[in-house]
Formats: sequence, structure tokens, C-alpha cells
Amino acid sequence: MMTYSQTISAAACVNRPASGKATSDEVLIRLIAKGDKDAIRLLYARHSVRVFRFLVRMTNNDATAEDLVSEVFTEVWRSAGRFEGRSQVTTWILGIARFKAMSAMRRRTFEALDDDAAASIADTADNPEVVMQNANRSAVLQSCLKELSSAHRQVIDLIYYHGQSIEEVAEVVGIPQNTVKTRVFHARKRIAELMAERGIDRAWL
Repeated sequence: MMTYSQTISAAACVNRPASGKATSDEVLIRLIAKGDKDAIRLLYARHSVRVFRFLVRMTNNDATAEDLVSEVFTEVWRSAGRFEGRSQVTTWILGIARFKAMSAMRRRTFEALDDDAAASIADTADNPEVVMQNANRSAVLQSCLKELSSAHRQVIDLIYYHGQSIEEVAEVVGIPQNTVKTRVFHARKRIAELMAERGIDRAWL
């Protein structure tokens, strides 16, 4: 699609009105729908890092996340004309990213059925010695997040790392708001248990 350096360098001078204020995401989407390549570069520069981090936490694979970032913004380019503005642009983009990640994980699951592929998967579970050596609470928390179910990890990631509201998370994931609240409750409870197992009395969440 494009490199980070290309998009970031372009972002400084693209689509800024005379007042100097940054063009809104909604305006960029309208421009993208009309085929404006500068607008997609700016949107990419503005949100690609956030999308990448979200994808990494969903897939637990940096290389997969990097590939998916390009797929996400290619889909944004193709689908901009269908954006109806009923949600924030960031919510819409994260919804696309979630769909791409889920598809990638399903493909990875099928590949894992092959004996050779399964044998090549490393055991990423931290042993007690590694955990005790890691005094960084943030690293321990990240370890705990990886042990959550995919459904619980998604809602925690969207709320605490991407600042999405319960309503926005419900839209991204495609579930009722009450279900989001239930998943957050159980996810926080499980994180507290995992943190306690690692010798930390209180989780950050």
C-alpha cells in the first residue's frame, strides 16, 4: 500500500485548510470516496499505528499485523463511498481491522492443523521463573492479556488502549452493549486473578 515514511512525510502538508487546522477524518473519507490519494495517505499516517497495535494484540504476530494494516487501508480506499457517518471513522476502521484479523486467525488455525506447522508453533506461555524476573508491571499485564480469550481481549483492547466507548465497542465487535459490559467485567476479574498469580495484588484495569 505505502510505507510509514511516505505517509508521514506527506501528512505534514496534505489537506490542511488556510486556517491551519487538520482536516477531519470525515472530510478525508469523503475525499477518499472521490479517489483522492493524498487523503488516504493522510488518513493512513494518522491512524496506521493505532490499527497496527490493535492488530498485534488480536493476532499476537507482528508480521501478520503489518500485512493486515495494508489490507485494512486498501479496504478503506475501496469502501469509503459506503461510509454513512453513523459512527466515528476510527470505529469504522477498527471494525474493518477486526474483520481482517479474525479472517487471518481462522486461516492460521487451518494451517495449524498441518503436523509440520503445528510442530513449528512455539510455546509462548511464561514459566514462573520468567515471570518473577520480569519486574515491569506493564510487561506482566501484557502477559496476562494474552491469556484472555479472544472475545475478552478484544473488548479490553478497544476500551483501554483505543479509548472506545461501550457503544463503540458494541458496534465494532457486533454485539449488544450489555454483552460488552459482561465481557469487560469477566475480563477484568480474570486479569486480577492472573496478576495475583504473578505476585501482583491489584491489576491496573
